[in-house]
Amino acid sequence: MREGADRRTGGRADQWADPPGATMTPSPLGIALSAGPPVRLSARSLAALLLLVLSAGPPGRLAAQSLPLLHPSNPVAEARSGLYYQPFVPPAPGWRVAIGADYASMVELNFGVSLADTVYLLDAEVLRLNLSASHDLGRRHFLTAETYLGGSYNGFLDGFLNWYHGLFGIRIPEREDRSRNSYAFEYVFPGGRRVRFARHSAFLGDLRLGAGHRYSNQAQSVLSLTLPTSTAGDGYARETVSVSLLNTFRASITPRLVYEGSLNAGFTPKHGPLRAVQRDAFLLGTSGFRWRTTGGLWSFANLYLHSPYYQNAGAGQLDRGDFTIDFGWIIRSRSGREFRFGMTEDLWPSGSAIDADFRLGFAF
Repeated sequence: MREGADRRTGGRADQWADPPGATMTPSPLGIALSAGPPVRLSARSLAALLLLVLSAGPPGRLAAQSLPLLHPSNPVAEARSGLYYQPFVPPAPGWRVAIGADYASMVELNFGVSLADTVYLLDAEVLRLNLSASHDLGRRHFLTAETYLGGSYNGFLDGFLNWYHGLFGIRIPEREDRSRNSYAFEYVFPGGRRVRFARHSAFLGDLRLGAGHRYSNQAQSVLSLTLPTSTAGDGYARETVSVSLLNTFRASITPRLVYEGSLNAGFTPKHGPLRAVQRDAFLLGTSGFRWRTTGGLWSFANLYLHSPYYQNAGAGQLDRGDFTIDFGWIIRSRSGREFRFGMTEDLWPSGSAIDADFRLGFAF
């Protein structure tokens, strides 16, 4: 590590290292996690939030098929850009609701002039429980709303992922050289000042609101705004408002094959301890399809390419873009309800995409 001042971020992100004698405690979801800040949110809180949204009205029948919504799971990405993949929202009566669970594992390590000179290190597993809803305001216009519960942990997937990548002959030295199932999140500025970010057993994410317009059954735009409601603090939250323009296009190539892509732009003011190396303007492009494999089973894949989140940080995995593939399967019932399962993989290991994100979802 570089010699210099060791600065821990203030506020909610001021406890990085495990205290002596720390023990393993269960998370709100029953996963064994190492001790961290007190858990203020529970499964009961999430259930109450879901009931609040669902009580607003009955879900409408989904009239068309779209790809799953996709957010970056990397904290350094979520803390900067408000961009995400917004699926096409077909006209339908009532509320449309989607619930998603993402569990991601990542090890990112960048050195300076020597192997003893760590500039950037992120070794964590993160959880995201996402709730989104939309409602039409006529044939052409609709509203969207979204929030999520998150958490960051030492984790338990390192051994499995080493085995999984080994099946394909992929070596990830960062994982092999780190202690299994440990947590670290830090960045060292060129002058030697070090910033470390705490892990959180549970936190509330930003609230997102959007207003959408359909140009046709093939194209839409959504003006999206995030509000700084996150309780995570430095390293995990934008802590400021972000605005995004999300443009989605879809085409039914055949009755069994649907294409969907997007072009998006966003702005987030610089904020927090890393503001000196942050970018504030972002671009995102996606391109994907879903194919009816058999009966009610669909396969899907979606390429996700985001511009860099940081600049002149001296760490490639901060200064480079995010290139990810989201893929999996969808089981669709006759009523239009969908159960989705899949994962994301990093297509550009030297960029800011993460190693693996396992995803489950239900839309109705």
